[in-house]
Amino acid sequence: MSLIQLKNVSKNFLEGIPSGVSDVNLNIKQGEIITILGESGCGKTTLLKLIYGYLVPQQGEVLFNGVKIKGPSEKLIPGHDEMKMVTQEVTLNLYAKVFDNIASQLSNSDLQAKSQLTLQTMEFLRIDHLAEKKIIELSGGEQQRVAIARAVITEPKVLLLDEPFSQIDSILKRQLRDDIERLSKFLKITIIMVSHDPTDGLALSDQLLIVKDGKIIRQGHPREIYLNPQKAYVANLIGKANLLKNFSFLPKTDTDFAVYPHQINLSYENGMANGIIKSTHFCGAYQEVELIVESKILLVHDPQFIPFTNGELVFFDILYYQELEH
Repeated sequence: MSLIQLKNVSKNFLEGIPSGVSDVNLNIKQGEIITILGESGCGKTTLLKLIYGYLVPQQGEVLFNGVKIKGPSEKLIPGHDEMKMVTQEVTLNLYAKVFDNIASQLSNSDLQAKSQLTLQTMEFLRIDHLAEKKIIELSGGEQQRVAIARAVITEPKVLLLDEPFSQIDSILKRQLRDDIERLSKFLKITIIMVSHDPTDGLALSDQLLIVKDGKIIRQGHPREIYLNPQKAYVANLIGKANLLKNFSFLPKTDTDFAVYPHQINLSYENGMANGIIKSTHFCGAYQEVELIVESKILLVHDPQFIPFTNGELVFFDILYYQELEH
């Protein structure tokens, strides 16, 4: 049985145009990590708030363990009791210590157990060394970890995260990804997070939900979606794919294809077709090459760092095509 179910859920804020979510059907199992991906304004956060009970659907229903989730008009304090939500806004006590911010979520019935659980939670999220610091003294990434510790110390069944990686650098992002994965595995917490960065979802999730104009247009395992995006929007969102149609070198000239930049090989010697180098940019593990082919631009990732010169003729091969639906 699904832990969370959305049945034909719609919630729009403006009549006649997509301004929330529409006709959403979704099943989420216990212990899964779900990432909701999409461009700004597509309805990702609205979907998160519907699951939590901050918003009430205009149509359909949201269920937790088969029971309808109550909205703000039915509860004094909005939000489901078995869930915790961490938003982008800082909701911590900025002038209190880290330890006190986290411990404040527990009752004072057993002070020794309260202190021990607080320390264990901080250690689990690798912030125990910050215990005596005030929140205002922390970086954005450190504050995010404190907010998550504060949310999970009461052992919720579901943790909802709205853009958890938006304020942290790449090193801390990897650490926080690891921590979120451990929370899910060891504490059996179901985690649903919103992100605009596809790398977050690809690396971490059991299931991706791709949202466009308030509708879930693709869902499934990250590998399945990446290798078979089906739709141009999905291919571009998760991999900056080249969207190809009516090129002379395509196997079917009347069909839309997606080709990721790393699926194109460049060479001076030979290939299936040729193009003119427009620009090259060093990107660390590869150089990004813009190639003019039949008056259009192809984006290529070249790990060989061939010393191309702008304006010269080169050949290319496409290693793999993803055929797209109309």
